[in-house]
Amino acid sequence: MRIAFLRRRSLLTASFFLSFAFFPSPPAWTQQVTHPPGKPAPSAAEKEGSLAAADEVLEQVSALTKLSRRTPVKKSLRSREEIRAYVLKRMREDKSANERYASERAAVAFGLVPKDFQMEAFLVELLTEQIAGLYDPQGHEFYIADWIPLEDQRMVMAHELTHALEDQHFHLEKWMKAARPDDDAELAREAVLEGSATAAMIDYLLQGSGRSLKDLPDVDPESLLGELGDTPTLKKAPPFIKDALIFPYFSGLRFSKAFLEKSGWSGLASLFEHPPVSTQQILHPQLYREGRRPVHGDLPVNPKLLRGAWKPLVDNTLGEFGWKEVLQQGLGKERAVALSSAWSGDRYVLLEEKSTKKLILVYRVFWNDEEHAARFFGQYSEALEKKYSARSNLLRKPDFFSFETADGLVALRCVKADCVVVEGAPRVFINDVYRRIGWTPAPEPPPAREKVIEKTASAALYIAEGIV
Repeated sequence: MRIAFLRRRSLLTASFFLSFAFFPSPPAWTQQVTHPPGKPAPSAAEKEGSLAAADEVLEQVSALTKLSRRTPVKKSLRSREEIRAYVLKRMREDKSANERYASERAAVAFGLVPKDFQMEAFLVELLTEQIAGLYDPQGHEFYIADWIPLEDQRMVMAHELTHALEDQHFHLEKWMKAARPDDDAELAREAVLEGSATAAMIDYLLQGSGRSLKDLPDVDPESLLGELGDTPTLKKAPPFIKDALIFPYFSGLRFSKAFLEKSGWSGLASLFEHPPVSTQQILHPQLYREGRRPVHGDLPVNPKLLRGAWKPLVDNTLGEFGWKEVLQQGLGKERAVALSSAWSGDRYVLLEEKSTKKLILVYRVFWNDEEHAARFFGQYSEALEKKYSARSNLLRKPDFFSFETADGLVALRCVKADCVVVEGAPRVFINDVYRRIGWTPAPEPPPAREKVIEKTASAALYIAEGIV
């Protein structure tokens, strides 16, 4: 699932630290980005200076990116409180309360955040702590944070004004929403936006040095996580939140770098006309060039087979990025990256019972070949056992693995390169899913030991009495 609240087109201070990878030590202009909220309001001269600087940066970025300025860009200085209000407004407009609730529950169901994690409240706190400027694609306006000195603003401007130019050429709101309801495809487009704007920011910063983005080494996010985590809110963030925060910037930058090396800024229009369709294409730019698209299989479920009032909360896809995040919960990062790179497509459905709030998670994952499906079967069996410490009646077959929990059966099954996992459902529900996708019923567990003993004893009695 996407974290819909980590909105595109709002440059987070965390993203500034990507520039550290290109210099032996942090440049002076990146040492301090956010400033205490008690800073006095800017004077008229400071306001005038900031607006003039934005005009200057806009012209420079336009020349770098080959994106002409078609209309003047509206811009204004905004206080921290005004930007916080904007963030809250966009959160509510972008996704309904039900959609935000469903995203939270999906993150819990996959084990990406703790059960009691208050995602929405946390993300509001995180964004207002981290944000340093933003472009509003609805009002077509650049918000300049009035608590940040002008000398620290220029690279923010380069990033955000790239969004403004892209908006004039490619209509960002409409372009982003065209990917819905596929969360993975939408996250891929977000990576295009943030990656291209970060690439433009770097080219802007390197003006006059004789170098550009294409001359620099790839960004290694791991080298930057110490700085990323050095803020009060991020220190409390689950790993998934941090990864989702930096993915559009760092992975998007890598993708943009690979694209620009071949096409240059003059080819940017073709990227928006034919955007990546998955985070896999972002993570592996060669797959974008090859046009590899994910497999989209059916995943039919029938809530009527369940006791209680069950309703679907989510029906969507995780993508390679999402599966890397899920796998590393139980397998660690190295194994998760290796396995998720063989992802070929997925779909998941999350159901919730109205009164108890119990969840049933059903997901189907396609792999490149049977060998990788077999690896997933073996390794994910291990991950599921870690996820459910309280379990009983474990059943293990060559292509089927299950155990019982307090909330229902957990079952993993692979047929060729196609794997289905159901968590928390009764057997009749699981078999119905199998039937609907053309599979045979799940293997039956052996009879309980007590019943076997009872049956054996009864048979012995019958024989002794001459009944059989």
